[in-house]
Amino acid sequence: MQIINSLFLTTAVNEWLATSQQPRILHVFDSACNLINEHRDVLSIVTPQIGNGPFNLVVEDDVLFSEHLSLQPQISNSPNHLNLGDLTINAKDATIWSPRPDWEKLHARKDDILKQLTKLPITNYQFSNSPASNSLVSALANADLLSSLNATQKLAGLGIGLTPAGDDFILGAILAAWIIHPRGIASVLAKEITNTAAPLTTSLSGAWLRSAGRGEAGILWHDFFDALLTNDVFDVQLKITKLLSVGETSGADAMSGFLGVTTYFSKRIINLCPS
Repeated sequence: MQIINSLFLTTAVNEWLATSQQPRILHVFDSACNLINEHRDVLSIVTPQIGNGPFNLVVEDDVLFSEHLSLQPQISNSPNHLNLGDLTINAKDATIWSPRPDWEKLHARKDDILKQLTKLPITNYQFSNSPASNSLVSALANADLLSSLNATQKLAGLGIGLTPAGDDFILGAILAAWIIHPRGIASVLAKEITNTAAPLTTSLSGAWLRSAGRGEAGILWHDFFDALLTNDVFDVQLKITKLLSVGETSGADAMSGFLGVTTYFSKRIINLCPS
């Protein structure tokens, strides 16, 4: 048996460990293992290479989960501990990480952020020019909930893989909405859209969407937002490159949704307030 200590977790992970009664394996990869419980809540056990996320338990060792786990290992959990096959994961001394970016600060700086984003070569991050994606972009920029939900129903689950392309696009678009709109408006849009999308897609993708609906994001998005706040063009480009490296196309599709909304919103402001 191998004992592994944890580095970081979120309050959602603590709750998962304390309350789950029927956990099972969802996916096993070299650097990550996804579990799901009886409430359909997902827990991702990940190595430091992947890092923090809304439902990630980051362990200190670069363990190869695929070498230790089958799809049906014995699993038991308690507050601060998780037994997974021949792995025992200790979460007692892990640092609590907050998955929620400082949206209030980002919204207050939205004009500066939008100016930075308009200088990016956005043609490199364009999603397929579909009516549904275009509709979601314009609807979110205009805070049009009904049109947003109609577009979401067409995009959710669209594509292949654990996080289909349509879901990734939705996620990025929602993160943009948290920046361009005041918290009250953004929270309603995000919650309603993700509540609509999550049941239409995979368990893992639904977990990411619901997190975005609560205003949560993974560490690479946090790093990107921090770079935007420093107004460092080189660092912004670097953080975008890291986001684009996620999955086959997941990062690129999410970035496309994010930049689609921010670009549309910027053009809307220019049209409303011509110089």
